[in-house]
Amino acid sequence: MSETSPKLRAVLEGIPTYKPGKPAAVGGPVTYKLSSNENPYPPLPGVMETAIAAAGSFNRYPDMACTALMNELADRFGVPLSHLSTGTGSVGVAQQLVQATSGPGDEVIYAWRSFEAYPIITQISGARSVQVPLTEGDVHDLDAMADAVTDRTRLIFVCNPNNPTGTVVRRAELERFLDRVPSDVLVVLDEAYREFIRDPEVPDGVEIYRRRPNVCVLRTFSKAYGLAGLRVGFAIAHEPVAAALRKTAVPFGVSQIAQEAAVASLRAEDELLGRVGSLVCERNRVVEALRDQGWTVPETQANFVWLRLGDRTTDFAAFCEKSGVVVRPFPGEGMRVTIGEAEANDIFIKAAETFRKEL
Repeated sequence: MSETSPKLRAVLEGIPTYKPGKPAAVGGPVTYKLSSNENPYPPLPGVMETAIAAAGSFNRYPDMACTALMNELADRFGVPLSHLSTGTGSVGVAQQLVQATSGPGDEVIYAWRSFEAYPIITQISGARSVQVPLTEGDVHDLDAMADAVTDRTRLIFVCNPNNPTGTVVRRAELERFLDRVPSDVLVVLDEAYREFIRDPEVPDGVEIYRRRPNVCVLRTFSKAYGLAGLRVGFAIAHEPVAAALRKTAVPFGVSQIAQEAAVASLRAEDELLGRVGSLVCERNRVVEALRDQGWTVPETQANFVWLRLGDRTTDFAAFCEKSGVVVRPFPGEGMRVTIGEAEANDIFIKAAETFRKEL
């Protein structure tokens, strides 16, 4: 009897593998991890205690409806409960959005380069990716994205600030873009780094969603709130989009520990804003130092910086690791560096200065 492998969907062939940020070295000299856009601070006050208390009942299933967290989010953002859905990080919710809107023959539009998961979750659904190149300034080309819309377009991702470039789309250009998008095409404003924005011209996606039924907003507790390891994100959207998200959610996907830690984090907002402010100050310091060294650094409104290095990307990443910081290279394109502890940022700034002198 001949052996054959189980039949799998052909669409899975060639799916790119998500590449997480490289971890810091274990053993030897201290190495700082600046490769995953994590918050370098420990959990906010009271969050660890809440999580530990919740862990005492992890022999039980979590609240599948995320009741306490949903109520907290509804109050925090002033939206109906029926307009909310939670998931395993914003990337988990993004995958649910693709599943709910797009299948074989459909198209999903997004800028490129942008969030690395977009092509993966699009291809898994069987839909076709339409990747629209960023402008020379590494910003979303919204006019070109609007031009790319066809009768097969079902979903458009706008990552704002954009990962990995940190660049933003401002209010006037976003509104003009949304005016051009057909009302039956869902536009997802992926705002994973919203808390780090200081440009007053960058709109809050929640305010736009209120006026536009085809706009959905993604947020996460992984970045500013420092809960990356607990995997909890959420979407704000009109019905029936929010209802579709709840239908496509993995049952019991968000653990009780994550739910309760997220609620505690929302209630520690004063401390959160202080930490985010410190990271923004460090971001400004790093950008200024790099520009003083002669680097071209796009304006960033996230907790990371982007250097377009082309074929020198992997060389610089290796040099940084030898210097004591692990960064995130995109070979042949550029390098993303998270804003971390002041000590880590100092090491990176020094490495950048030394490397540039050798160019």
